[in-house]
Formats: sequence, structure tokens, C-alpha cells
Amino acid sequence: MYKEPAIPFKGTKAQEDELKEFINIEKSKPGALMPVLQKAQEIYGYLPIEVQTMIAAELNMPLSEVYGVATFYSQFSLNPKGKHRISVCLGTACYVKGADKLLEGLETRLGIKCGECTPDGLFSLDSTRCVGACGLAPVMLVDEDVYGRLTVDELDGILDKYRD
Repeated sequence: MYKEPAIPFKGTKAQEDELKEFINIEKSKPGALMPVLQKAQEIYGYLPIEVQTMIAAELNMPLSEVYGVATFYSQFSLNPKGKHRISVCLGTACYVKGADKLLEGLETRLGIKCGECTPDGLFSLDSTRCVGACGLAPVMLVDEDVYGRLTVDELDGILDKYRD
């Protein structure tokens, strides 16, 4: 079921022109959809329904096919990403040490669910599998910064660092 994103689509004419130019180069090649989706995500940062609709029209294929590929591969995101990307590791070591509680705490504090972006565009929240820091479990990443041995009580202080 389609859910309207918290942040409205703000694509520009320049972005649209860049994507359409790329599609015109690729559309006659077999398997053009994958490189087109990759380019679209590079241009827009994610694949909103407006972009998927444009791709479907330009490639003369059903929107359902574009959507099916975009949702099948984990490299694609249908939701915008925030200025600061938060990832909570839910690998075995982190999960056993309470990463699920960290994720719940972040959802509450940010007012969004995993996979979403705050309405102001400042934070996006995702879960990930093992980040290779099992000795620091539970682990959270904010952009490239790694926070380990976390408790829910530490989340507000960490988020405040990125709000300034």
C-alpha cells in the first residue's frame, strides 16, 4: 500500500532533464531499467513515485514493473534520506544487547518509523545488519560516526550533536 511521504517531492526541471537524457541513451539497450533506476537514485537521492512514473512512461513499461524492481532490490529507497542518516545495527550481537530498544527509542524521539525521514529532512532512520563492530554492541551509526555500547538514555545527547 502506498504511503504519502512526510517530505513532499521537490524534483527540479534540471534533474528531470538529466534523467530523461540518460533514459534516451539507455532505453534501446536490453535491461535498461536497472541502470536507469540507479541513475535516478543518484540524481534524486531516492525513487519517489513521481520519478518511477516518469521512468515507466519514458521506457514504455508498466509502472508496476518499475515499482517491482525498485522494491525488490535493497539498494533502492522509495523514501528520501535525511541530512543525517541514522542506522541501527540489528545483527545478532547488537540485537541481543538491546538494539531493538535503541531503534524503538529513536522512533519515539524522532517521531518516525524505521525507513522514514523526519519532516524537516534532518534525520532518516534505518536498520542494518552486522556492521562489524560486535565488540561494541549495541551499535548505531550517524552518517560515518559509530556509537557503541549504547543505552536508550544516551540517544538524546547524540541526536542533539546533529541538530546544531
